[in-house]
Amino acid sequence: MKNVCRDFEGKKITVMGLGVLGRGVGDVEFLAKCGAKVLVTDKKTAAELSESVEKLKIFPNVTFHLGSHIEKDFIDCDMVLKAAGVPLDSPYVEAARGAGVPVYMSTALFAKYAIEEGATIVGVTGTRGKSTTTQMIYHTLSHSLIRANRRIHLGGNIRGVSTLALLPEVEKGDITVLELDSWQLQGFGDLKISPQIAVFTNLLADHQNYYPNMDVYFADKANIFNHQKEGDTLISGKDVEERIKAARPPVAPHVPEPLPTDWTLKIPGEHNRENASFAAAALRSLHISENKIHTGLASFEAVEGRLQFVRELNGVKIYNDNNATTPDATIAALKALSPNDGFRKSIILIMGGADKGLDMSGMRSAIHARCKKVLLLAGTGTERIRSDAPDVPVFSSLSEAVESAIEIAMPGDIILFSPAFASFGMFKNEYERNDEFLRLVEKMS
Repeated sequence: MKNVCRDFEGKKITVMGLGVLGRGVGDVEFLAKCGAKVLVTDKKTAAELSESVEKLKIFPNVTFHLGSHIEKDFIDCDMVLKAAGVPLDSPYVEAARGAGVPVYMSTALFAKYAIEEGATIVGVTGTRGKSTTTQMIYHTLSHSLIRANRRIHLGGNIRGVSTLALLPEVEKGDITVLELDSWQLQGFGDLKISPQIAVFTNLLADHQNYYPNMDVYFADKANIFNHQKEGDTLISGKDVEERIKAARPPVAPHVPEPLPTDWTLKIPGEHNRENASFAAAALRSLHISENKIHTGLASFEAVEGRLQFVRELNGVKIYNDNNATTPDATIAALKALSPNDGFRKSIILIMGGADKGLDMSGMRSAIHARCKKVLLLAGTGTERIRSDAPDVPVFSSLSEAVESAIEIAMPGDIILFSPAFASFGMFKNEYERNDEFLRLVEKMS
């Protein structure tokens, strides 16, 4: 993209929320290289953000205000770039807007410039399935268009990837596939833009410790279609179709047909076949042939942390479903690995963590029907499960839980790590939890 730095060079930009996942660091690096004067502010301390801060010390035009926010940083600047998860009623964001300072979000700002450049944005949201659907689309496009002189980019809610920093690579005719959570879609609403191709997989209870109710949660998600234009595409899961229609989208939602029965996937579960049907519909809207869609989806392997087969050890299969942070996600994993309810219970489930205030009744039924054994990780949410089963062991570390699962497991059993809760408390974030589980499993012999 030409003149990619034109709107940032020499500007005073406050970046609200650096984080430890790499996306914030990438945003700041990009802005600094563009010649902006960047102030990074975060409620976390310098010690908590030491790894991220260290990477940015090479830039003389980057300064820090860590451990708290102050209003002056948000009104004495040309632009605020806020991170995902900033409270809806943040007084600092309100102060910036009151002073006439524009407030943007990284992924939405990228999408704005990319669309203006002539790129196509494929956006995927939903409570469940958005990561797998996004990666299915990207995987198939990457293989299908390798000789077509069309470049494919992947961004949004992707670990370690600053979507904003992809701007220099974007050219007219490119396709960018974005995984979009509800927070990132707040930024799309602010800019009044939506992806030309939007996929909304489902809407289930989640983030109820952030959103006051499901209507507000849906309102953020709805930005994926609110500002579409005639000729754009909106693909919807059946369960959310009526709610989308009630929101009067500019483009009518299309519920895709189920995947053909003779199409086989490497990843298990009916929910993944549904994810593949969403991906196939998006790919058709990009004029990818049926043969290439079939080939791409058939060769797709699980995304890390999403019902990912890790290894088989002494006849025991081990799956990493770390990113299942809601009861619904864990129930889907149990059904995928034990489709015949009532037959031999072979799943040893490791779960537990920080409470998100979600309904646990379905989770309890699924455990009873499909699990041979449940091992719990300590956390505020764990106590809600344990209240019905006080004899279930609770472990203060993941390593102890994994070791216990290995001791219990017999050939033919499955060890499933599918927490159903958030990671906070025992871990800094879900990525640290994911990496720790993989490290523990890979070193076993």
